Amino acid sequence: MAEFTYQPGKCAKAYRVVVLWKDLEKWRGQKKLLETARCFFYITNDRKKSVEQIVFAANDRCGQENLLGIHKDDVRSLTAPLDSLLSNWAYMVMAALAWSLKVWAALLLPEEGRWEEKHREEKTRLLRMEFSTFRQAMINVPAQIVCTGRKIVCRLLAWNPWQHVFFRWLDQLNRPLTC
Repeated sequence: MAEFTYQPGKCAKAYRVVVLWKDLEKWRGQKKLLETARCFFYITNDRKKSVEQIVFAANDRCGQENLLGIHKDDVRSLTAPLDSLLSNWAYMVMAALAWSLKVWAALLLPEEGRWEEKHREEKTRLLRMEFSTFRQAMINVPAQIVCTGRKIVCRLLAWNPWQHVFFRWLDQLNRPLTC
């Protein structure tokens, strides 16, 4: 790692540039396929943090770039496959609502009780989950709906690792919303 000060030609102030050099190796099984080296540049105006803290903070922020990639590939909100402006608008609204449902479901989960730390970690994982994984874990759940005498019974027909989170979410949905 190295750092230097850089001031672009038309800028009034100088910025701190942190450079990280990585030697990368690509392996398949026991065989090394290729060896490359790359430089990663981090531009900041924070002069108080150490070089390591700048790199770690920037890598933590990479979740935002991942979210943009997910929006582009998974929800397909940045592609408009339909033939008219109105239908493309409706498609974008549906994609935004689907993404909001995922975030809303995660934010609605409680983090209290005996398993508070585990619930907080599940909530964070649900917030950062790709939309296709969310769809498989929470929406595409195979179920059987049985209408009996005076009640409707919903039976889940398969298990997945997110099922306990799904049931906590349903319990939270049954409670009245408080502001």
